Parts: sequence; C-alpha cells; structure tokens
Amino acid sequence: ASNADYSTTVESMEDNPDEGCHIYRNGYYKSGISVIEGILEVNIIQMMSIQMTESQAENSLVDFVVTCQGSLPTDVCTVVSDPTCQVSKSVVCDPITITDECLLTIRRAFEEPGTYCINITLGDDTSQALTSALISVNGGEST
Repeated sequence: ASNADYSTTVESMEDNPDEGCHIYRNGYYKSGISVIEGILEVNIIQMMSIQMTESQAENSLVDFVVTCQGSLPTDVCTVVSDPTCQVSKSVVCDPITITDECLLTIRRAFEEPGTYCINITLGDDTSQALTSALISVNGGEST
C-alpha cells in the first residue's frame, strides 16, 4: 500500500444575478490515494461428495475446498446454474471469517442428480474474485 498527497489549486466563480457582480474563491485541497491488493485469485482445489444414509438421501451434499490469494475474503456466494452457466437455479451467500490462510470448505446441497455449473465468488469490502466449475451429481455421488 502506498499513500500520496497532492495539492491542487481550485478557482471557482459564482455569478450573483441580482447585483451583477462576481465572487472569486481561491484555495487548495489535498487528496490521498490508497492502493489495496484485493482478492487476486480463487481456485477450487477439491470437490467431495458427502456420503449420506438412505434416510438423508433426498439431497446430495458436495463440499468444495477453495483457496485464494491476496486479501482475505469476508463473504462467499455460490451460484448453481444449468450446465451452460446461463440459467441460475440457486444463489447462496454467507459471511465468512478467515484469520490466517485463505482455505475454506463450502458445503452445498443438490436436490436432484444432474450436471451443474458452479460459480463461487469470494469478496471483501473492496474486491471480488470468481471461479467456476462443472460438476456432475449422481444421487449422492459427484465427479
């Protein structure tokens, strides 16, 4: 991060229509610029199907292990879409707390077998980063 201060002269003129006179104002202002690294990269490093008992088999659960580089995210959003990534089926956003290394596991449920496009977005107050993957869910198993 770096900060720079620059001074600039500002001159403004206002008209006073009632008296036909002009008012001139001269002055200086300062501005600071902060360069923030932001979230630079997001990667899905592993997708794991969660084994369920037969009584729990109505939804297939998949864990996505995600890493990132740059600043630490404060929220995660997952968009589940059709295989073309055009038609959104569900959107889930959650706040997260990461204190050291950007490594997190995101668990999502899939109501029926099929192929899905997954978009995972990590964000903070100043940046966002996105990764996508295609996943095939087969009644409790994913590939």
